[in-house]
Amino acid sequence: MTVSPLTAVRLAMRSVDRIRHVEQELMVLGRQLDRITQVVAPGLRASQGIGPETAAVLLIAAVDNPQRLRTEAAFAALCGPSPIPASSGIRQCYRLNRGGKRQANSALFCIALNRFRWDPATKAYAERRTAEGKSTREILRCLKRFIAREVYRLLQPGSLPLAAMSA
Repeated sequence: MTVSPLTAVRLAMRSVDRIRHVEQELMVLGRQLDRITQVVAPGLRASQGIGPETAAVLLIAAVDNPQRLRTEAAFAALCGPSPIPASSGIRQCYRLNRGGKRQANSALFCIALNRFRWDPATKAYAERRTAEGKSTREILRCLKRFIAREVYRLLQPGSLPLAAMSA
């Protein structure tokens, strides 16, 4: 079946029009998500490297599992950056936890990469850990664990926004 050039152009123009509408809708939804996360968790959003998408993912992980937010270690296990011993008899080391919520783990990874690239304090930390002989993967695991601690403190289970959402 052959399609005439005019028909092909019309189909392409309809697709371009749909793409424009979807892009506009995405912009509107992005602004709404930005406003919502600013209202619900202003401390989280004020933290270095945490944008509206990552804040929303971490809020969803916290609200979906309020019973698992007893300690910061439990929150880290929920999100995935909790350390798992992987030591041999000679060397003591830890590996990444493959469990937990994958979206929350991905959000922590994005935050860690953002800080790894742009935050001077994180860059200094990474240089210090590299000098100690740590690999980039180990440094990122430690950063994700640190960020999980910080996020847990910003999303205490008794805080007003989470208490209102889970009720």
